[in-house]
Amino acid sequence: MALALGIVTPVLHMNPRFDPPEWEVTATVADVVGVVQRAEELGYDWVACSEHVAIPAAASTVRGGRYWDPFSTLGYFAATTTRIGLLTHMAVLPYHHPLELVKRLGTLDLLSGGRVIAGLGVGSLKPEFDVLGHRFEGRGDRSDDAIRAIRAAWGHRLPEYHGTHYEFEGFIVEPSGTSHSVPIWIGGRTKRSLRRALELGDAWMPFGFKREELTALLSDPKVRDDLARFEDGRGTPLQLILAPEPPIDPLGDPEGTAAFLAPYVEAGATGFSLRFDQHSLAHYCEQMEAMTAVVRTAGF
Repeated sequence: MALALGIVTPVLHMNPRFDPPEWEVTATVADVVGVVQRAEELGYDWVACSEHVAIPAAASTVRGGRYWDPFSTLGYFAATTTRIGLLTHMAVLPYHHPLELVKRLGTLDLLSGGRVIAGLGVGSLKPEFDVLGHRFEGRGDRSDDAIRAIRAAWGHRLPEYHGTHYEFEGFIVEPSGTSHSVPIWIGGRTKRSLRRALELGDAWMPFGFKREELTALLSDPKVRDDLARFEDGRGTPLQLILAPEPPIDPLGDPEGTAAFLAPYVEAGATGFSLRFDQHSLAHYCEQMEAMTAVVRTAGF
């Protein structure tokens, strides 16, 4: 299986941990679209946009304060591209009723010709839950049931579901996606998120792990057994979409980049969600191109 590549799309989210360069602060919509179109030209598999509605000012020094709305943003990208996947990375499940997500993502799937990847997470920022009026406690169990409900409703004009937290029937949801199967990638920074991905998802997309922690977790015999059982049960492996940190520099140090990524690949990575060490719009695009060369040369 070829290694899949996607980008943590620049400009859309300004994370102070990664010291965003000045061009991202002042970039235009046209700049971002140019990056997305270049990613598509280079054969990247997806572009991503995350979800936060209201970041507490006190938390912005760690999480950043800028988060473009993923549904509007990915819809705009859909109109300016033809092939590349459109990933919500991550939509926060407890902020939405499952049918709301089916309608929003299903409409985007129709508009884009079936290119939606539903990246879903349970959320972790309690003050944001509070200000939006959503209950923080019990969000894990509610999210699990929401994923089951989304699967049951996707592609059905008259969906029906009777679960532990959500029930619906007798309501029309149109559009609701272009097929009866939407890729669901589970995000998170806990072992529980991996369990959720194994039980309910198609991919695990962790964040917040150091490389050594993540590779050790994926090398654990029990985890390897669980991954093998997933493949036996579904016929395809659970995708492991990993996010290397710190940002990589394939243009300036291709050999070092390959060596840095190799342990992730050995641990089972099937794809990478990438940030680049970059200082301008042109440099960012050059880094994307250089990364494709690193993958070819390294044989990933």
